[in-house]
Amino acid sequence: MTTSGPSPAAPPAAPKVAFDFDHGNFIRDLITTNGGGGFPPAEAIAPGDTPVYTWITLQFQLAWFDALAPYHPTAQGVHSRIARRPAGESATNRNKNIAGLYASYQVVKAVFEERAPVMRMAMTAFGLDPDDDSLDPATPVGIGNTAGQAVVAAHHDDGMNPRGDRGRAYHPRPYADYTGYAPRNTAYALTDPTRWQPALGPHQRRVGGGPGDKGVYTVQQFLTPQLRLVTPLTYQDPAAFPLAAPAHLDPGTPDVYRDAVDEVLAASAALSDEQKVKAEFFEHSPVSLTWAPRAAALAHDLDLDGWAHLFATTALARFDNLIAVWHHKHAHDAVRPFSAVRHVHGDSPVTAWGGPGRGTVTDLPAGQWSGYLPPGPHPEYPSAFTTLCSAQAQAARRFLGDDVLDWTHAIPAGTAQTEPGLVPAGDLKLTWETWTDFENDCAASRVWAGVAFPATTRHSIPFGAQFGDLAHDFIQRHIDGDTGH
Repeated sequence: MTTSGPSPAAPPAAPKVAFDFDHGNFIRDLITTNGGGGFPPAEAIAPGDTPVYTWITLQFQLAWFDALAPYHPTAQGVHSRIARRPAGESATNRNKNIAGLYASYQVVKAVFEERAPVMRMAMTAFGLDPDDDSLDPATPVGIGNTAGQAVVAAHHDDGMNPRGDRGRAYHPRPYADYTGYAPRNTAYALTDPTRWQPALGPHQRRVGGGPGDKGVYTVQQFLTPQLRLVTPLTYQDPAAFPLAAPAHLDPGTPDVYRDAVDEVLAASAALSDEQKVKAEFFEHSPVSLTWAPRAAALAHDLDLDGWAHLFATTALARFDNLIAVWHHKHAHDAVRPFSAVRHVHGDSPVTAWGGPGRGTVTDLPAGQWSGYLPPGPHPEYPSAFTTLCSAQAQAARRFLGDDVLDWTHAIPAGTAQTEPGLVPAGDLKLTWETWTDFENDCAASRVWAGVAFPATTRHSIPFGAQFGDLAHDFIQRHIDGDTGH
């Protein structure tokens, strides 16, 4: 009688897609390229899902950082403490690329599971085994799996409620509010003109602005109000970052309130094709937010470690900023321009953009005015997109040591979402030589979109920038190994 031992491990699958593991860069060549410039890919996240998108991308990019840390001379992971590997193991990028891909896969399975089959196929195509669940800290597969799982575990119950089971034993609602927030106004009555009013809009919005389900309209709900309670990494309490109340919305100064409204209408009346395109561009965070660090990394010819470190720095700046932004959005609960325009002007005629294909209208009833883009499902002050852009810009400036972005993005004629076939009238190239240009356009785009007041964006730029500084200092300490552990 003979007994057989365990079957020998199957040899690695032959790669079906060429990738130079020794000299390539998985972030540059695989993830951000195949994801259209960012991960998750741009088409996988709706423009209005910015808090969820920012939470997901933070985990991916911290997982990359942690997976590469053991191969760096000094770095320590943010959420893992994997022993440093011999210098010879980082003589090429092979081990780093393998570790980074396995770390990514652990995050995909946990927080973006609908994309897991796609990544499984990709890993197999590159000759990797997606079912290899080794945690051996002496191998790149084990390092990647350990790093990815550590990041997922750290954010599993950070307050974002991804499982939707906070306060619910049955029928979970992923990312749903558990704080009990209720708006002061309804979609049908503005009883307090300083407070947020949920918008009423089509159940599904088609390209061109038309309703998808005709006759079916829904009322906005504050998107993830629990975000203000999520645990940040770079500070303790979002209340420690004061933000003055929006004086332009003070009911005690009606002339100032009216001037703020009229600034938005003036911008609406003067919209150019370039402004319309930029409004849409910055609205789509998977494009505008994560393609910018990619452009900067290319402009500065960063190595693989540099890509991982820049992406971790900017991702952390964006998310920790957003926690504080949501704290103040909840505290100030500020009205959006669409409500304020109707409050100030009623049905009196105004001059403004008249809707898709109509251009500027000089006798538009104020009560029928809408911005070029729908308002976000959350209070207006501070401007989330403006702070995200400024936080990221400051983080990148600190990390790179200069203000250079050097990014040109092409927009073919007629490809705007709000006015397809019409805008832009000809091919456009959007160019940002510096991060300062980028964040200023980002701020202005919120006014062009008709979703924020100019004064709000002016306050939001410096508010966001401080989180860029915090994120840079935090990640730099981990790069230097100066974490106190």
